Amino acid sequence: MNTNENINLVNPHLDGGPFFWRGGSTGILLIHGFTATTAEVRPLAIKLAEAGYSVSGPLLPGHNTDPRDLNRVTWRDWVDCVELSYEELRITCQKVIIGGESTGGLLALYLALFHPEVSALLLYAPALQLNLSKSEILKMHLVAPVRQWIPKENLDSRDNWQGYFVNPLKGAIQLLKLQNQVRPNLSKIHQPVLIVQGRLDSTVHPLVPDTIYQQVSSTIKEEYWMEKSAHCVVLDQELTQVAEITTAFLERVLKQ
Repeated sequence: MNTNENINLVNPHLDGGPFFWRGGSTGILLIHGFTATTAEVRPLAIKLAEAGYSVSGPLLPGHNTDPRDLNRVTWRDWVDCVELSYEELRITCQKVIIGGESTGGLLALYLALFHPEVSALLLYAPALQLNLSKSEILKMHLVAPVRQWIPKENLDSRDNWQGYFVNPLKGAIQLLKLQNQVRPNLSKIHQPVLIVQGRLDSTVHPLVPDTIYQQVSSTIKEEYWMEKSAHCVVLDQELTQVAEITTAFLERVLKQ
C-alpha cells in the first residue's frame, strides 16, 4: 500500500507501482492501460502467479504521477518500457507470454510484431480502435494544443481502479498513433491469441475483437465476451471467469 497519497489519482491508496514476481519458467508480461497504473492488472497477475507463472507488471511512462506527464511522453516511450520488461523476463524464463488491458493489449500486439518468439498474446479489451467518431477524433487534435485534458465522464470499476481523473489529450493522440502502427500489420501476427472483451465496454469500438480475430494469422485464436463486464474486464465482476479462461488457454497453448 502506498503511504504517500497522490491527489491526482483515483484510489491513491492502491499499489500502482511496477512489480515482478518470480515463479515458474514461463513468464507473463501484463501491461496496464492508458491513464491507469499496475493496480489495473494486479488482481489478474496475482491469480496467474498463484497458478505458478512468473509475472511482470511495468509502469508505463507518464502514469501514476501527474496527468501533465502523460502529455509529455510518446508511444515510443511506452514501447521502450515494455521492451525492457520483456527482455528481463526472457533472461529468467524459458517462455514469455505478453498481455495487457486496453492500451496494454495494443502494446502487446505491437511487441508481437517484432518478437515472433513470444509464446502467446493475452488481449483484454485491446484498444485497437476507440469508440469515437471521426469528428470527435478531429476535435481532439484541434483542442490538444490549447487544452491539457478533458474530465472522464465515468469510471469503470471505480472502487478498485487506479489512475487519473482526466484524459490528457496529447497523450491520447499518442495512443491513436500507436493504433496506426498496429492496425495495418495484424496479419503479421502468428502467435496464439486470446481476446477477452466486456459486453458493456463503451471505450473500445465493439468491432475490435472480431477485427483482430479475423485479421491475425494465428492458428490458435480464441474470443470471449463477458456479458456483465465493462471496459476494465480484468477488474470487473467476472474477474474469476476471466482468470479461468486465461489459465485454461495458457495450458492448451503451452502443451503445443
